[in-house]
Amino acid sequence: MNDRTSGPDRAEREELARLSPAPAERDLPPGRHLHHKDTLMRLIDQDGTPAAAPSPDAPDGARAARSRFPRPAVLLPAAGLALGGVLLTTLAVTGQDGAPAPSGAGTASQAAAPRGAAVLLDRIASVAEKSGGQTVTGDQFVYVKSLSSGNEGEFGGPVKLTEPDEREVWISQKAGPVIDEGLIHQDGSYFPITVGVPDGETPVGYPAGLNRPTYTWLASLPTDPDALLRRLTTEITRDQDTRDTPAEDRDPDRDAFDAIGELLRETLMPPKTAAALYKAAAKIPGVTLDSDAVDAAGRHGIGVARDDTRAGWRTAWIFDAATLEYLGERGYLIRDTSMGKKGTLINTSAVLERGVVDALRARPSTTGESSTTT
Repeated sequence: MNDRTSGPDRAEREELARLSPAPAERDLPPGRHLHHKDTLMRLIDQDGTPAAAPSPDAPDGARAARSRFPRPAVLLPAAGLALGGVLLTTLAVTGQDGAPAPSGAGTASQAAAPRGAAVLLDRIASVAEKSGGQTVTGDQFVYVKSLSSGNEGEFGGPVKLTEPDEREVWISQKAGPVIDEGLIHQDGSYFPITVGVPDGETPVGYPAGLNRPTYTWLASLPTDPDALLRRLTTEITRDQDTRDTPAEDRDPDRDAFDAIGELLRETLMPPKTAAALYKAAAKIPGVTLDSDAVDAAGRHGIGVARDDTRAGWRTAWIFDAATLEYLGERGYLIRDTSMGKKGTLINTSAVLERGVVDALRARPSTTGESSTTT
């Protein structure tokens, strides 16, 4: 690569240059990793976004511990509830220790992610938009096979990380309202996912929406990043109002980042919606790059992260350094807390396969139905 940049741009490139991790033996040969790394760096270097700092030689005028976002009530037997809870728990981070920009209502339009993170998210959005869509009907199920490890320690106490556990989930795509949302397969057993809001003795089904994001609902979202971020914020606030969430437990920027991360992990995205979500994430203050992020399957990648400074941990979405495909999430402490020392891993996940099937317990890899394997 050439050496034509200087100042902030060069510093950004040097920071980005270390984000492609040293390859594990089972990954691509070193030469191919260097090729992908160089290609990504050149794409970022060539980016013409307005956020780029003007050259010093330019004319004067040019220089002018919180819980996850709540999901619907889960009406399961005790064992099923425990496993359903695992599905919806926080799965987060690795990375840099830079402090995020102050967060608060309305800040997304005033202070977006640093240019390095914004450029990377723009590249990821471009890949996602070109990934090709598929038809998903209301009588089908989205299938997700994943690996996850979570904290089973007492609330606020030392972290007790579980061993990585494989899980399969089938999610109904009916517009709703529905009570029987799908099925979980874990530890050799199947458990129904039953959602709804209790109403006396009879539960009321839950419609498609942010808490039950079907493919059709996702496709209905705005594809303009600003409009999409406003829509998500409105829906999050409405849900928090319904649940009487205390003001001190609300953080619009953090909640938007967490909600987007949950959508990326637990759904099958229409390409245009996925692209818009990545671009919307770039507008959230405090979003940074995360070096050598590793998912639950041991795959190294580039992380897009955000700190929860109040809780003391970081959340990162992990992407393959070569393909920019989503791999999973990872979380760890960014300071010493009652949960453990700085750097303690608190949870991690890896998406192994996604697809669309026509029936519960069907698998894309064995039925030939639509599938994406990572």
